[in-house]
Amino acid sequence: MSIFSDRVLTWYKLNARVLPWRGHPDSYAIWISEIMLQQTRVETVIPYFERWMQAFPTIQGLADAPEQAVLSQWEGLGYYSRARNLHKAARMLVAEFAGQLPSDIPQLRKLPGIGRYTAAAIASIAFNQNVATLDGNLRRVFSRVFNVSAPADSPAGEEVLWSLAQDNLPVGLASQYNQSLMDLGARICLPKKPLCEQCPLSELCQSRNWPETRPVLKPKAPVPHRLKMAAVILQEDRVLMALRPSRGLLGGLWEFPAAVVEETSPRSLVDAIASAYDLEVTPLAPFAQIQHAYTHFTLTEHAWHCTLSGRAEHASFKWIPRSELPNFPMGKVDRSIASRLSGI
Repeated sequence: MSIFSDRVLTWYKLNARVLPWRGHPDSYAIWISEIMLQQTRVETVIPYFERWMQAFPTIQGLADAPEQAVLSQWEGLGYYSRARNLHKAARMLVAEFAGQLPSDIPQLRKLPGIGRYTAAAIASIAFNQNVATLDGNLRRVFSRVFNVSAPADSPAGEEVLWSLAQDNLPVGLASQYNQSLMDLGARICLPKKPLCEQCPLSELCQSRNWPETRPVLKPKAPVPHRLKMAAVILQEDRVLMALRPSRGLLGGLWEFPAAVVEETSPRSLVDAIASAYDLEVTPLAPFAQIQHAYTHFTLTEHAWHCTLSGRAEHASFKWIPRSELPNFPMGKVDRSIASRLSGI
């Protein structure tokens, strides 16, 4: 065992976080937690994980659930392709693996939504296979301790970091090793203002005097901003909603009929909705303005009260009673509009 791994494991014995999926006897729970934790903080994930395991306690239960029920449980976590991939993978496991999660990495990587990192995390944590993994926390720890100058988000930098992770892996202790580094990165080796004086690796860290210069990352492109307009159309106590295509951003979720525009004016709304849905609307008054940041762009959405001219015949449309809107999965922007509408 290397000095690096010995110190990390000793620290972990005293400082391991108590998490609902840690030590769970079912590999299914480990899989769900790893998918939820992708680009999402632990504190956010915990209540979602607990509700998910109550709603879908087994792979078979998840496979049997309607997609809308799966998306409803996921609502608010974002990156909804993760939920859709979990659902697809569960059905694949039932059909091809007798409802069991495979323990080897090549088979795991055949499942939708499981890449190199997630496969290694599941194999090590759920099945204690001797494989290292590399999430954002581990990238940061290895980049700093070993002063890796190659960009961590480049192919060359990735391979250097994967090699360091595997080279320091203590045989037979992969589960504890990987989780200890996840905890160390989340609690001590922070992106900004790391707690170096509390770090068990401080004496080994080659970047201790300038930790925030590691990891090196490639420059990010400017984040574009989009404008969108939505039509809030009521008939008595029902509102017209559209089901988004099952693939792509917010796939399978419900939204108020909306489209991207160049400028926010009543004419733009009329033209955009007609083009997107072949739907004729008459704007009455502004209803809400919502700001939201996605991974690759920011959004300002202007929702208007509208009346309908003609019939709503688009295949994605559904008239939904306002009282039932909470039962239909939506993204944060549309949920914000729906919540305001429910209060009228």
